[in-house]
Amino acid sequence: MLLIRNLLFQDKIHSRWLVLLIDLVIVFISLCLSISLKDKLDMKLNNIYYMIFYSANAILIFLIMRIHTRIIRYSNTKDMLRVFMAVLLSNAAFMLLCNILFAPYFQFSLSGLGDILLINFFISSSLLMGMRIIIKDLFVYLDGPLVTVKKDNILIYGSGTSSILIKKAIESQKGLMIQVQGFIDVGSDKINKCLEQKQVYPIRALEGLKQKFTIKTMLVTSEDLNVDGKKRAIEKCIELGIKVITVPPSGQWLNGKPNLNQFKDLKIEDLLERAPIELCKDHIFSEIRGKRILVTGAAGSIGSEIVRQVMGYNPEYIILCDQAETPLHDIQLEIEDGKSTCKTKIFVADIQNTNRIKSLFNLYKPQIVFHAAAYKHVPMMENNPVEAVLTNVWGTKNMADISLEFGVEKFVMISTDKAVRPTNIMGASKRIAEMYIQSLGTELGDKNSLYLVNENNVIHNTKFITTRFGNVLGSNGSVIPRFKAQIEKGGPVTVTHPDITRYFMTIPEAVQLVLEAAVMGKGSEIFLFDMGEPVRIADLAANMIKLAGLRPDEDIKIVYTGLRPGEKLYEEMLNIDEHIIPTHNKNITISKTIPNCYIEVNKVIKELLELSMLNNTDQMVLKMKSILPDYISNNSQYEKLDMMLVNTEII
Repeated sequence: MLLIRNLLFQDKIHSRWLVLLIDLVIVFISLCLSISLKDKLDMKLNNIYYMIFYSANAILIFLIMRIHTRIIRYSNTKDMLRVFMAVLLSNAAFMLLCNILFAPYFQFSLSGLGDILLINFFISSSLLMGMRIIIKDLFVYLDGPLVTVKKDNILIYGSGTSSILIKKAIESQKGLMIQVQGFIDVGSDKINKCLEQKQVYPIRALEGLKQKFTIKTMLVTSEDLNVDGKKRAIEKCIELGIKVITVPPSGQWLNGKPNLNQFKDLKIEDLLERAPIELCKDHIFSEIRGKRILVTGAAGSIGSEIVRQVMGYNPEYIILCDQAETPLHDIQLEIEDGKSTCKTKIFVADIQNTNRIKSLFNLYKPQIVFHAAAYKHVPMMENNPVEAVLTNVWGTKNMADISLEFGVEKFVMISTDKAVRPTNIMGASKRIAEMYIQSLGTELGDKNSLYLVNENNVIHNTKFITTRFGNVLGSNGSVIPRFKAQIEKGGPVTVTHPDITRYFMTIPEAVQLVLEAAVMGKGSEIFLFDMGEPVRIADLAANMIKLAGLRPDEDIKIVYTGLRPGEKLYEEMLNIDEHIIPTHNKNITISKTIPNCYIEVNKVIKELLELSMLNNTDQMVLKMKSILPDYISNNSQYEKLDMMLVNTEII
């Protein structure tokens, strides 16, 4: 066996002329068989001439079609079709030559030649293709390990082109210790049929397949997949303890083959994946193209993604503003490594610093501002309320006022669902910022407002827009990176409460909706994003443990630590007095609420800021509660202030 493999199936590819010689022998033998099977034609001594002429004609056709240059061990259906066409053309060309040349000039009889060529066509094509199939199968057999090595059985999700490519790529690589046992699909007409010698199974067959083949892994690709079906299949795998591995799209494979290093464990973001968001990209393009764009908080999770996506809409340039030096440097290096042609300007500044921000506007004159800079961690801000107010309220007011002064076309503020009926300092500070932005936009929409004209008698036309959404998956400091780190350390995974839920959205889709809302905005709107169904955090933790191939509460403990300061069990997207108005995008709605008077909001914010400057925390928080009657602290030291307000009302 070893000798045969070394002689015939060595790594070195045999000469193409050897392949051509073998093809010639097969063609000659095929014609001999055809003539012997056809006894009606009596050509006697002319037979040898027919064979010589036919063989020469066939070799010429084979040379033209270059079928001898195909490496047999890697031949596929296209190569087989090429052989089939070559034989067909050879027979047709020979018949034509016989009628035009041989019969008139060499006095050859053509009686029965058509039948011979028909027989020859089937014999010749069958032998040529059969030879290739046999050699290919022999190579696969002899090229395998001399000692049987047990491979891990796997399944592939999907039955489309991408899934077939994965199977072929796996089988073509000698070193991979995995073996495909079948495909899993949902709602496909290929279910219970064979594809590439492997059956396509429905999801319900997973449990039986696991037992029959000891399936431990399912491969999933992002191409050509039904999102709902993929989610169901993944959830079933998690339930059965089957590990899910993601494979990148075939366009990202190295040298046309998936590298094992490109195989990644399924991320929880994939499990929470929803149907792709449909955007009016032409409208976004027309809004951003050629404009000067400013992004505050550009080094953060949302801000950096805004930068990445805006770069694709051909702005004049993007100004990246943040006070965090190292993360801003990181995003700068990412942009440089990406070799983008989009111009970027890096500007280190604190949004509370009026003079510094004015110098930015003087230097770069931005036309659209995406304001993503904010403090966002609830427990941290509960212990540092002054900084929450200075950044989230004063910083936002400062950016909005300067944008108005410099005639910015649109100002888009990024808010949070924690601003709805807030139970913490962070949410309350963002809600007050929302109120200011909305009241400012409403004031500018009032044609009788004196605020429309600045000191230089220039009419203001800045459109102020707010976008509100929940948690984003994988953002800095979010729950998913924390759970992942805890699992890698062997646990425990800490969850604050068994019943706590949150809305989740991926960072890219959140930013996509921000950009579309920016295009829609006419001024003073609060845009709400469809966050899907709320996710129970305990379930999220359990699924992440299962995705790591471990068992919750057995391999990794889930420990409940109690609600953190300011935290509540569930988030909301709407206040009690808010109603929604649909837009042309089903994922975006508008909060319909009566905006507050700009003069009143501006006045109370100034009073709030004065208290923050005095560092009088209790008085400042009391002021926030008077501005926001629905702000009721939860699990916080400021619950005592709610009691004070209640007692004051009773008295």
